[in-house]
Amino acid sequence: MGFIQITKSNIETEHICCAFGAKQYENAVNEKKKWLAERMDDGLVFYRLDERAKVFIEYLPAEMAWVPIQAPNYMYINCLWVSGKYKNNGYAKQLLNYCKEDAINRGMDGIVHIVGKKNYPYLSDKRFFEHMGFELVDQAGPYFQLVALKWNEQAVVPSFKKQVKTFSKDKGISIYYTAQCPFAVGILEELRIVAENKSVHFNAYRITTKEDAQNSPIIWTTFGLFYNGEFITHEILSSNKFDKLLTKLLTEE
Repeated sequence: MGFIQITKSNIETEHICCAFGAKQYENAVNEKKKWLAERMDDGLVFYRLDERAKVFIEYLPAEMAWVPIQAPNYMYINCLWVSGKYKNNGYAKQLLNYCKEDAINRGMDGIVHIVGKKNYPYLSDKRFFEHMGFELVDQAGPYFQLVALKWNEQAVVPSFKKQVKTFSKDKGISIYYTAQCPFAVGILEELRIVAENKSVHFNAYRITTKEDAQNSPIIWTTFGLFYNGEFITHEILSSNKFDKLLTKLLTEE
């Protein structure tokens, strides 16, 4: 089984590994495709398994990445995902090698990626990256870590930008998100209904530019949920899970 590259010329006809057959996320998938196509002008590359599977890598130069990091002349991995029966077949290593070879050919100093202190939904497994030679270079609360693989020892050590400590001051629920993940875009209206049913103020802020993303109050700009100005989770929650979380938060007040 081989890999294919998704480009501006085939993105309309090829799948991008997300939300297969889910009508609810159809518009969100189209928005993701539009977002990807626009980022390809910034050097974004997307490889996936030539199969109806969630096996892909998405990366771009860190200076163009929609995250608040400083990593000049590094490649940033947006997402590396191998799911289900496709795990443990060496696909993640192959995809990472595509990224590494590309970065070396572009004269870059290394690769950088955001992981969690432990396993979290939607964040990569840190152990895999450690196994592949990545090292911890920075941390940010409550559980985000920046790992890097560098082959130029003189290169700058990547870091999180310091302004990530500036959090939302809104009352109630505030969600920051981008079009990068269809699941984030597709679930927002359901979450809004849950909050309104509990008389909780709900705000959703879509990050629409690289500059805003690089100076955002959240590390993982795909989705960040705050309650009364306090960061709660990066996890894209189902409506049921969000209902339980909101009940818990209201009980604790």
